[in-house]
Amino acid sequence: MSTATPSTRRIDTESQPLDNVQDRVGELPWIEDTEKIAPKDARELSKLFFARLRVLEEGTHEYQYARNTLIEMNLTLVRFAARRFRNRGNGEMEDIIQVGTIGLIKAIDRFDLSREVEFTSFAIPCIVGEIKRFFRDTSWAVHVPRRLQELHVELTKAKEELTTRLDRRPSVAELAEQLGLSEDEVVEGLIASNGYAAGSLDTPGGSADDGDGNAPAYAEILGDSDPAIELVEDLNALAPLLDRLDDRERHIIELRFGQEKTQSQIGEELGISQMHVSRLLARTLKKLRTGMLSDR
Repeated sequence: MSTATPSTRRIDTESQPLDNVQDRVGELPWIEDTEKIAPKDARELSKLFFARLRVLEEGTHEYQYARNTLIEMNLTLVRFAARRFRNRGNGEMEDIIQVGTIGLIKAIDRFDLSREVEFTSFAIPCIVGEIKRFFRDTSWAVHVPRRLQELHVELTKAKEELTTRLDRRPSVAELAEQLGLSEDEVVEGLIASNGYAAGSLDTPGGSADDGDGNAPAYAEILGDSDPAIELVEDLNALAPLLDRLDDRERHIIELRFGQEKTQSQIGEELGISQMHVSRLLARTLKKLRTGMLSDR
């Protein structure tokens, strides 16, 4: 990366060294392109901007310029921290960079130059912490309580450590002893871990295979409740109740629901009024309904 020196308003940073920044907080250099600032110069200029930021009134144009320039000059810290998460989950690097930038902004707002701590040392943990929170809150396919999410992280570390030490997968009892938890708590955490990632129903599964590697998808072999089961149960419960009806009641039920005739058509066939058919049908259905409810 080439080193470029920022142009200035009153300060000539080409002729003056970038130390003694506390003596030069009266005016800030104007930086046209922060990406051309060398990392070493960016660290020193950051001290100057932080010193000035402390005495500027929030909301003013100069305050916004100082804060925005600090963010732009230190975006390399975000890219550096984000690289360690490039293979983590399904997160796009652009999203990780954006989240890391939020961590950088928080670090800038909280940083105190008087503590004599390098901003880099302060900012990196803030950026990494923000990215980790992003994965913790968004990477779970199924929402689980925060307590179980944190337990999942502890279990993952414990399993890796015990697997290395024992040269095999640890048992629930060994995990519980390692973490100082009960076995029930470990089991709860392991079950919750299943919600971290969800598989697609289109993923090949099962044992059937046509020889070409075309195993059926999980969606094709996944069991489900058959809605017709309830209908079969209702018909089985209804059959003995129909046998208890008299001939006319059974005949009316057959005409109405078996042959799907209207009440007027039933009345014409039986030689009675449509109103009479309606009363007979209502009385018969009530008898059947009461019988089914009492049997259950």
